[in-house]
Amino acid sequence: MEKVENNAFVSVDYKGTLTNGEVFDSSEGRQPLEVQIGAGHVIKGFENALLGMAVNEKKTFSLEPEAAYGERDESYMHTFPRADIPPEMDPKVGETIGLHTPDGQQVPARITHSDDEKVIVDLNHPLAGETLTFEIEVKGVSKTPTQEPTSCGSGCDCSSGCC
Repeated sequence: MEKVENNAFVSVDYKGTLTNGEVFDSSEGRQPLEVQIGAGHVIKGFENALLGMAVNEKKTFSLEPEAAYGERDESYMHTFPRADIPPEMDPKVGETIGLHTPDGQQVPARITHSDDEKVIVDLNHPLAGETLTFEIEVKGVSKTPTQEPTSCGSGCDCSSGCC
């Protein structure tokens, strides 16, 4: 397989930056990220940019928020009375905590305010509202996976961000 197409397994080196130049994620110092095109494990804009590329091909592209993690949604800000917070928990601004949904799933929430009366958490993805720029290089294309599945170090579908 020479070009990236749907269902292909693609190994890619990448660097993701914000409009201010800050690097939010990179494969530097790690093995390339391997994704299966069409599986939905990375943001659609990242996946679409890979389509048609060949091994050793490089590309730089930017994704507006709607093609990445969407716009920030202020309805994703939630306030909890401090009395509802377990006494052993000491929420600090900037911390990410796990909240449980009614169906038992855990979702990340970043603490934006904490005082004696209330705690406010943000359920938006940390990169929501951001324009993301990626520098990518295709390192391999295969019909089958070439790497053992790992937890995301790439930020692809994790709270840290990225593709």
